[in-house]
Amino acid sequence: MTDYRKLTAAEIEQLKTQMCTASDWNSVDVATDFSADYVRSARFSGYVKIGSFTKEFALPGGMMKHSGLYHVTLHNVTVGDDCCIENVKNYIANYEIGDGTFIENVDIILTDGRTSFGNGVEVAVLSETGGREVMIYDRLTAQTAYVMALYRHRPEMISKLREAVGRYVENVTSSIGRIGRNVTIVDAGYIKNVKIGDSCKIEGSSRLKNGSINSNDDAPVHIGVNVIGDDFIISSGSGIEDGVTFSRCFIGQACRLGHNYSATDSLFFSNCQGENGEACAIFAGPYTVTHHKSTLLIAGMFSFMNAGSGSNQSNHMYKLGPIHQGIMERGAKTASDSYILWPAKVGAFSLVMGRHVSHQDTSNLPFAYLIEQQNTSFIMPGANLKSVGTIRDARKWPGRDGRKDPDKLDMINYNLLSPYTIQKMLNGIEILKNLRKVSGENSDAYTYQSGKIKSSSLKNGLKYYGMAIDKFLGNSLITRIMNSEFSDIDGLRKAFEPRSAYGEGDWVDISGMIAPKKAVSDLLDDIENGILTDMDEINARFAYIHSEYYNYEWRWAYRIIREYYGVDLAVVTVEKLSELVSKWKKSVVDLDNMIYEDPRKEFSLNAMTSFGADGDEAQRKEDFMQVRGSFFEADPFVMSVKEHIRVKSELGDRVLDILHRL
Repeated sequence: MTDYRKLTAAEIEQLKTQMCTASDWNSVDVATDFSADYVRSARFSGYVKIGSFTKEFALPGGMMKHSGLYHVTLHNVTVGDDCCIENVKNYIANYEIGDGTFIENVDIILTDGRTSFGNGVEVAVLSETGGREVMIYDRLTAQTAYVMALYRHRPEMISKLREAVGRYVENVTSSIGRIGRNVTIVDAGYIKNVKIGDSCKIEGSSRLKNGSINSNDDAPVHIGVNVIGDDFIISSGSGIEDGVTFSRCFIGQACRLGHNYSATDSLFFSNCQGENGEACAIFAGPYTVTHHKSTLLIAGMFSFMNAGSGSNQSNHMYKLGPIHQGIMERGAKTASDSYILWPAKVGAFSLVMGRHVSHQDTSNLPFAYLIEQQNTSFIMPGANLKSVGTIRDARKWPGRDGRKDPDKLDMINYNLLSPYTIQKMLNGIEILKNLRKVSGENSDAYTYQSGKIKSSSLKNGLKYYGMAIDKFLGNSLITRIMNSEFSDIDGLRKAFEPRSAYGEGDWVDISGMIAPKKAVSDLLDDIENGILTDMDEINARFAYIHSEYYNYEWRWAYRIIREYYGVDLAVVTVEKLSELVSKWKKSVVDLDNMIYEDPRKEFSLNAMTSFGADGDEAQRKEDFMQVRGSFFEADPFVMSVKEHIRVKSELGDRVLDILHRL
């Protein structure tokens, strides 16, 4: 902690000769080892504290610059040790500046009156006309925001949750701003009522007003050229670059916004990316990605989503204004030039192609293709289960988690198959069977949710869902067998007994966190009843539910195995277990083989069109190989699928051997 003293008479005289002035030199305190040599053309007013200047900054190009104060005006400012502040056009007012910070060529940095630095800002997410506002704050999670936005049917709980956020807001409200340690602010314009965390870099921003930049040493934040931000929270590890404009936004950990992207009244959670396009009133859960200039995301909820070029939605084709919203469940994607008229709900891991205006709800038909043909929406249930793109996405998400901050805010479950998606498949099977029963097995097409399902698509949907269910339940069963100690069938049956409090019943996806609905409901009850009153306690409870996922999953799977297969694991035989394992092995291999064949068309002669521009067929193939790197069998992903088949087949055989020895 820096010890301060008053300036000596000699130091005051030296400062005066160096073109420095003060409204009251007695209100200027300095560090014990302060040197006046490095303070020139500075003006002081209010209460000012100045640290020592002993170090130099190494700038790009080999330039060295000594710490100090040069051509600045400071009002009620504390300057830490070894800072360099130079060429402030107007002034810096009401700030504490941490050690080692570099500020150069800025217009103005000020805190004006009491401010919460963006905490408590109301973001009118999903509904532009209001009604689903989310109060943003420094430690907002995707889970808390989801509840605050969507659980409006529980007004008392919402009121208590907002009160808890309000208490946090009150605690951080201050008339003094903070710029952290080792911060860089250069060539910036207007900065007002902004809290800036450690190791942040602000380079060339135009305006930043009423916000918090929660940078830290582990996960610095970068704000780039021509960025304009009002009423915001930016979380650790994020980068906002190249002319981005945003207002009333929360930007979560490790997000990337750039290339003139614009956003209003929107929430972006972990690992989102936005470039070129526009967002308005969206709830962007983890891994929402949009890259293209002509793309608009509006009044929708997304996660694990990639928006194709020209993706668009509409929420205002009604007389009462933009009152409608849409939900694309986790993993749903839009192809280029797709359009959805809200309200609509698209099932998990589905692909939307074409224009859809009939307000479909395909939430119980996950992994579907939603395709427009001749102004009609056609649904292909389960078709995306055999898509190589789906599997590539599922594999890449964990590896693309850019969060370096050890304090990760959002709870993220990456599982493609879970009680959440499998329950929807079970529902989907019932829907498809009922459609066939009502309309007849010989129908060419079936009507569902204002869309059409072709007979072949219905048949394939039943097959794909059945395979996925076998795979998931088998995964849970085999995991339990391989992680348990037993010497006989009775010991194995005992090991199967679920020991978790939750798991049975419906499951929900709380913006990235998959959990039993009952566990979430009990958490909300505790908020409503005043048991959970602090936001840290609420976040910790969400984290605990997330950590117990596999225990909850097994309790759910245990019951579904009994209901779906008619197998009671409490009295199961070795023979029946072997049958289930064999069923699992077949489903895994069959699905992998479908995935294996899916990309083969990318290596066909048709795919080589435009390669080898001036050559014959042989040169076209050679050009293709040089560009792509390899042919089908040698493709890294194809090889990984083949390896997955081998590993899972061996695992199945190993489990069968264990069972046969009981």
